Amino acid sequence: MGLRCIAAISSLAALIVSAVPEVQNLTPPDESFQEESLPTPEASAMVEILDYIPDIKVELRYATENNFTGKQIYDFTDARLRYGTVLKLKAAQAQLQQEGLTLLIWDAYRPVSAQFNLWNACPDPVYVANPNTGYSSHSQGNTVDVTIVQTSGAPVEMPTDFDNFTAKADRNYEDCTSQEAANAQKLEDIMVQAGFKPYSGEWWHFSDTDAYPVQE
Repeated sequence: MGLRCIAAISSLAALIVSAVPEVQNLTPPDESFQEESLPTPEASAMVEILDYIPDIKVELRYATENNFTGKQIYDFTDARLRYGTVLKLKAAQAQLQQEGLTLLIWDAYRPVSAQFNLWNACPDPVYVANPNTGYSSHSQGNTVDVTIVQTSGAPVEMPTDFDNFTAKADRNYEDCTSQEAANAQKLEDIMVQAGFKPYSGEWWHFSDTDAYPVQE
């Protein structure tokens, strides 16, 4: 074959290759590389709240000395609740986030032994459940003590701090400023809508409407 013929064939082949569109990789991605999601537990399973609501804020007061006893009550720092309760708390958190706010957890699951320590420090059934006659709902893992803060962690005006054993701690907000009352009422409305019932003596205390056995 002559050199001119060979050159012509080579030019034609190059033209054909350049005309073929680039083939996209249509192979579906390997699902094994996708981030594994957390398992879905039973509603009664005790879980760590931050595993399912990573943007919620936690400050377990009884895991520190910053509480009314002045002593560390818990030997753990992770806040836990029943999974069914966590789902309701997640709904409340999502609603607050639309306003640039977030929940801050002061207390969640409380061991029975810790309840005895709290009762010994404050034997007043208005503020601390008497473990000799029953159990705190915190020990069911369906009760949480919460407040509202900015997403930056900055506090908003609320009637009192945590574990304030005065009349201002109850849900009669007539002795509060208008802003304190509005914020406390906002928290109550959102938590009730999510499936919690408030305790009249403490504006921060909410229990799941679904009850569970006490977790010893």
